[in-house]
Amino acid sequence: MKKIAIIGAGIGGLVAGNLLAKKGHKVTIFEAHSAPGGYTAGFWRNGFYFESGTFSFESIDLVSKVMREIGVQDKIEFVRQRSRMMSEDFDDIPESYEQLKEMHFKAYPAEKEALERFFSTVDKLVTGIRPLMLRSSVWAKITAGTQFLFLYNQYKNMTMSQFVGKYFSKDTKLYRYWMNMAYPEMAAWMIGGAIVSFIEDYWTVKGGMQSWADVLADNFKKLGGELKLNIYIDKIITANRQATGVASGKELFAADKVISASDYKQTFLKLLDDQSLLPARLKCKIERACVSESFVMVYLGLNIANDELRKIIKVPHLTFFDEKPGMDITDDEDEHYFDKISIGLFSPSLLDWKLAPDGKSTLMIAALAPPEWMDNWGCGDKQEYRVLKELAKKALISKAEKIIPGLKEMIEYEDAATPLTYERFTHNTSGATSAWSWNPEKRFYQNTLGNYIDTPVANLYIGSCWASQMGGIPGAIMAAIKCAKKIG
Repeated sequence: MKKIAIIGAGIGGLVAGNLLAKKGHKVTIFEAHSAPGGYTAGFWRNGFYFESGTFSFESIDLVSKVMREIGVQDKIEFVRQRSRMMSEDFDDIPESYEQLKEMHFKAYPAEKEALERFFSTVDKLVTGIRPLMLRSSVWAKITAGTQFLFLYNQYKNMTMSQFVGKYFSKDTKLYRYWMNMAYPEMAAWMIGGAIVSFIEDYWTVKGGMQSWADVLADNFKKLGGELKLNIYIDKIITANRQATGVASGKELFAADKVISASDYKQTFLKLLDDQSLLPARLKCKIERACVSESFVMVYLGLNIANDELRKIIKVPHLTFFDEKPGMDITDDEDEHYFDKISIGLFSPSLLDWKLAPDGKSTLMIAALAPPEWMDNWGCGDKQEYRVLKELAKKALISKAEKIIPGLKEMIEYEDAATPLTYERFTHNTSGATSAWSWNPEKRFYQNTLGNYIDTPVANLYIGSCWASQMGGIPGAIMAAIKCAKKIG
């Protein structure tokens, strides 16, 4: 039996904790927040439930397999996240890749030739990765794996603007739509996986993400694990060039193994007590490494019943492609940025009516945010921060009102989260939502398909989404599985 300290009770920390506690190890998870979950958490306000951050994920086969192994699969209700795609040119709920293509051909008949050339390439990327993502025979995976590896090597260094620019003129609607369909300037090979995920393998939790985190936390404690909330770990303690525990203030917690299920940059640049253990080149690389973009999220409690809201938005998740010319997520000083960006809508209460008071409903509005908008949201000036937050919130509500007429009059409760909010509550650098940058020109790991839990410090492992370039829930779970196997 080993004594294990896990920093962070996000999905990675909770899965690693459960797997290790099940093996009989003495495991303690330290969480700075008052509840477990990290980005897979939620909160209640005035009877309305909202997701803290993540409201969908992919790779259901991986997720279900691990939940079965832990023994909690029957306590969590995973449901498909059907998505409505809407713009001034199209409005559909595609149930297949073919329907997605047909939606484009109908919306842009003048671009038929360009779309045919574009989809002839995307077809290969979708076909190559689908068997690897969805339930398939071993032979199908082997065959697809060979094809996908060829395509991956062909497109791994190409950004989406470079890829899309081969088919559509810059600043046209189709160029802007496809360039920003997921994270800005992601590697071109990812487009196949993004399409398969969004249409065929997109999932959420009926009772809210927090219910998933709570199930894992309760099961962890039943297995003998200890979950310490409201405890911020400020040091990873080392001796003889290996991790020996963690510290919170003057309180020390000895451990045979330490898993950082938290931000990679924070782990090494802030928490590690002996910086000499970090090779100079690696330290410089970590300092300069770019992280994934963050979001502004608006939370609305509405005085409209779920049935009425469903008549308007049709399904719980809707993506509104309303990007205007001149939108540039790298332009930190564009005060009109949130008037130009596309948005996503999500209603937890359309999945489960218990997540809002009777006769009412919930709505979340999400938009990618520039890294340090308007001098990092006011350069520490609290009054300026409130003004900028209100400006962004109003702009996003106005956009959503194009879909839900009269939305402003329906609002009973409202709030918003900014990248600074996410950084404060998750300790992710710049409020990063999915670990490292998806831009191939800014990657931290050379192999973007890998999952790297080992560190330069013996007995210290990365057990979060930061162990992989793309991160996300699947990346965090894979890291947790590898940590559990490594520790034994």
